[in-house]
Amino acid sequence: MYRQQTDVPTDEVKESTVAAEHQFVLDLTVALGASAVSGYVANRLRQPALLGYLAAGLLIGPSGFRLLNDVQQIEELAEIGVAFLLFALGVEFSLAELRRVQKIAVQGSLWQMGLTTVLVSVVSILTGWATSPLQGVFLGFVLSLSSTAVVLKLLTERGETVAVHGQLMLALLIAQDLALGLMLAFLPALVQPERFWVVLLAAVLKFTLFLGGAIAVGRWCIPRLMRTVAATESQELFLLTTIALCLGIAWITSILGLSIELGAFVAGLMVAEVDYSEQALGRVLPLRDTFACLFFASVGMLIDPQVLLNNWVIILELVTVVMVGKALIILPIILRFGYSFKTALLVSVGLNQIGEFSFVLSLQGLELGLISDQQYLLLLGTTAITLVLTPAWLNSAPWLTRSLQKIPAVDRWLSQMAEPKLLSVPDTLAEHVIVAGYGRVGQVLVNILLNRGYKVLVIENSEAAIQKLRHRRIPYIYGDADAEQVLEKTHLPQAKAMAIALPDPASTRLLLQRALARSPHLDIIARSHTDREIDLLTQIGAREVVQPEFEAAMELGAHLLRSLGEDTVGIQQVLNNIRRDRYQSVRS
Repeated sequence: MYRQQTDVPTDEVKESTVAAEHQFVLDLTVALGASAVSGYVANRLRQPALLGYLAAGLLIGPSGFRLLNDVQQIEELAEIGVAFLLFALGVEFSLAELRRVQKIAVQGSLWQMGLTTVLVSVVSILTGWATSPLQGVFLGFVLSLSSTAVVLKLLTERGETVAVHGQLMLALLIAQDLALGLMLAFLPALVQPERFWVVLLAAVLKFTLFLGGAIAVGRWCIPRLMRTVAATESQELFLLTTIALCLGIAWITSILGLSIELGAFVAGLMVAEVDYSEQALGRVLPLRDTFACLFFASVGMLIDPQVLLNNWVIILELVTVVMVGKALIILPIILRFGYSFKTALLVSVGLNQIGEFSFVLSLQGLELGLISDQQYLLLLGTTAITLVLTPAWLNSAPWLTRSLQKIPAVDRWLSQMAEPKLLSVPDTLAEHVIVAGYGRVGQVLVNILLNRGYKVLVIENSEAAIQKLRHRRIPYIYGDADAEQVLEKTHLPQAKAMAIALPDPASTRLLLQRALARSPHLDIIARSHTDREIDLLTQIGAREVVQPEFEAAMELGAHLLRSLGEDTVGIQQVLNNIRRDRYQSVRS
């Protein structure tokens, strides 16, 4: 039998292949292990984990200890991490979620990103950072994005995701993340100024055709596919299908000349509209977190500490300009939509950093030649510092508000801003119960009081909640419950009691202090968000402090004890003892 001859010795090829495989496994282990350690350190320092991943890449990369031999392979895996990151984001923030807050999300984000892009373009051209208006526009794109990962983590830790300022931040972040897809489609037009309109039209046409096809597939094909796969009850098959869908659509966009990131994001939006979106997200999240840490580590590998040290003055100037400038842009936009100064200030200092997806844009811009290597490194350093400073900015917002109130002219202006915009309070209202907050807890509380025949006055600063109150003809005041001007309208001396069900811990404490200053003997019940707040609110003067998680656990415990045969009187005595010592016996 004829056998084809080869010029390459088989044994050498095998040895080379095995050595390369072993080296790749070692590089991957080093990258993941260093990311885990650095992420843990960042977490203990109360910093975002992604800063730890950046530090890991810096330490093991070419500018650090050079522990990796093949950075290119890690960067290729990191690109998959970006795809999963955007896919999960698309699944989490569906189009239905955006429609719920569409006014502030769409109009507010357009104003914010548009003004930021214009101002950055002008400033970068005047300072020589950009050599053309199109390059200035690209820099504006990069700086206009804020960090969904960091802000969402901070809001969750502070228990403020359902607060008004938390909802506004998330609305603007959702719109920014959606705009990222358009920005990525727009980038090719920026590198060909002589054919700008042709390239832009082609990009828009490609994007429109792709989006139209994606909507059609998402409406008629994806739900049927997911139902068919889910019917097999095979978790492995469901996971493989989800991954293939994410990477397959990302590959199609790369064939069309669009970005892989855009395809992954659109794939996430398609899956978000089907019944199995939560199951798909749950399966992809571990993969997303694993590969995403490789992405941030690969970005860290590109950071040159020498460049940062040599340009530390420029980086500090960039950080100051970005964080102060973005805050000054966002503040009047939120005020323009009728929100209070306190809410506008919290939103503006919460979104004044540069986001993690700016890394994606910056990397694309570097590959397309829109920015130089040094500009890219300076942007990376600036982004990392703004992310580190975000928690401090948010914590400083109450102090900044109090400091501004000490200035007479500013205090008069803020007093006018705090005046309730809408109120429906009878002049003869007395012997009533004031409920601050008409969220999920507040609504149940109001229903209980009304069913028992008590008169209720609700204070709320959500326009949607006010519409519900107006429809039910319940007396209300539209404004911040902790504002002095709002409390003046509540007939506080004639009130029987007050229940504070606000989602914001700081507003809860301030309202409690001001209400007791006006009516020291008022019976006030407050909702606590953390263990520490229970004692703090009690010391301020709350008659009763309720911790919802503890109350839910106590009800579960009561049902369990009842099923185990204990008598109702004994169970009630146990619950009363726990409440009497302010949950001390069940606290960790």
